[in-house]
Parts: sequence; structure tokens; C-alpha cells
Amino acid sequence: MPELPEVEVVRAGLAPAAVGALITGVSVFDERALTRHVAGAEDFAARLEGRTFSAAARRGKFLWLPLDTGASALIAHLGMSGQMLLRAPEAPAERHERVRIGIEHPSHGELAIVFADQRTFGSLAVDTLVLDGPTAIPTQVLHIARDPLDPHFDDPAFRTALTRRNSAIKRVLLDQQVVSGIGNIYADEALWAARIHPETPASALSTQAVRRLLAEVRTVLAKALAEGGTSFDAQYVNVNGQAGYFAHSLNAYGRGGQPCPRCGGPIRREAFMNRSSHYCPRCQRRRL
Repeated sequence: MPELPEVEVVRAGLAPAAVGALITGVSVFDERALTRHVAGAEDFAARLEGRTFSAAARRGKFLWLPLDTGASALIAHLGMSGQMLLRAPEAPAERHERVRIGIEHPSHGELAIVFADQRTFGSLAVDTLVLDGPTAIPTQVLHIARDPLDPHFDDPAFRTALTRRNSAIKRVLLDQQVVSGIGNIYADEALWAARIHPETPASALSTQAVRRLLAEVRTVLAKALAEGGTSFDAQYVNVNGQAGYFAHSLNAYGRGGQPCPRCGGPIRREAFMNRSSHYCPRCQRRRL
């Protein structure tokens, strides 16, 4: 599933072409792509056509394009395989194209925003914006906590939240109501960098350890952003269809049985919530 860096790469790619662009037409080819828009395809198109995108925003794994009304936004969740692509208006349909939004930008001319999704777990919707502190966000995002790259992320509040949870720290990092945007890949990488065992109870971490972990989370996410995200197959690409290359920089995730880059011991792979955890048992000793 695309995580924070992958979604931010898409948001940053859409922004120059979408912000200030007039929506000239909306074509919905598969209503499974609108599961988050319960009013259906006709309402979806009617609420977009003739409007102008005024910004491009993101929280965690959600991204949205506010409309010029100031009251609503086009929201996207990419699910497992969703892609937001920029194409020429006459470009042929993508293999798994579900929705096409025609736009006209004052500087870039006519373009198409294409939502393609092989596995159809992603979705688009037009949603109402509400204030969450200083930020206007879609109602569908209200349950999502801020992510560590958000300038309004509250480090002390995060530390307090951990003291109240006896669950394993990796499980807490994946809890979108505590902190958003950190998926399986970046949780493994940040925990490896911070030398914290993924099964360490969150409440057992010292203030110093939490600070170190947050610093490593931010470092890992920033590096992944700089390298265009992590792509293991053709499903995650940026708006131009190009893959990220952070997969070549991974220290723990996906490296089960290989030498730890820090100590040389074998990276261990264990089952975790229908996925896998990767860590170094020598560098990341478990503390109860």
C-alpha cells in the first residue's frame, strides 16, 4: 500500500498542474472507484464540473484537492494499487483506468487527471471540508491523526499517547488514530534506525527513546520522499508513471536472512498482522 512518502510524491506532482485549473469534464468508467462517494457518479461529476482546484493537500495516506468554493474537496485514497496520473487529454485510456477528470490550467493548458486502480481498493469522493485546528480537512479524514512531517504534529502529545499503550510499538506506529502515514515499510526502517525492537511495549519506551524514534521516522520519511518513494512493482508510480527508488536504500524491510548493514547479523523476518516484520535481533534487543 502506498504510504506517506508515496502519497506526498503524488500530491507534489499534481499540485503544479491542478492548482488553479478549471475542471472541464468528469468521466466515471467504474463506480467501484467511488465507494467513498455514496451519492454516486452523477453527483460526483456535478459537484466537480465547472469548479477550480485551489490547493493540493495531504494527511497520512489521504490526499485532496480543495475546490474554489472553500467548502469541499476532491479526496483520494489510493488503497493498495491506486494511481493518480497526469495525461494529455487525448491520451489513450490506462489499462485499469476508473475515472478521468479533464482540466484546463491557465499556464499548462488542457490535461487529464486519471485515476487508475488495478485492485479497486482505492476511491475518490467529493467531501465537505471542516476545520481541524488551523487546517481545513475533509470529514473523511477527521479520524486520522497528523503525521510526523506535519508542522502541527504534537511531539509531547505523541509521547503521552505511548505511555498509555501497552501494545507493541510497531502496532502503535501503524495505528492511524495515534500517528498517520507510517506503514509497514517505514515502521520497520525507523525502528531499525532507532535500535528499537518492534515488539517493545510502547509504554516501556523512555522519553529519550521516543525522541530518537520520532527523529528516525522523520529522517526515513524525508529520505524516501527525496528518492520518490518505494516501488516494488509497477503499481506505485508518480503522476508521470515513474517508479520511486527508495527500495534500494532499505536496511531492514524485505531483507530477511540478509546481513544487517550495521552489525552483520542476519535480519529476522516474522509474521505480523497478515504482513511481516523485519528487524535485527542483535541491534534491536527486546526490552520488556
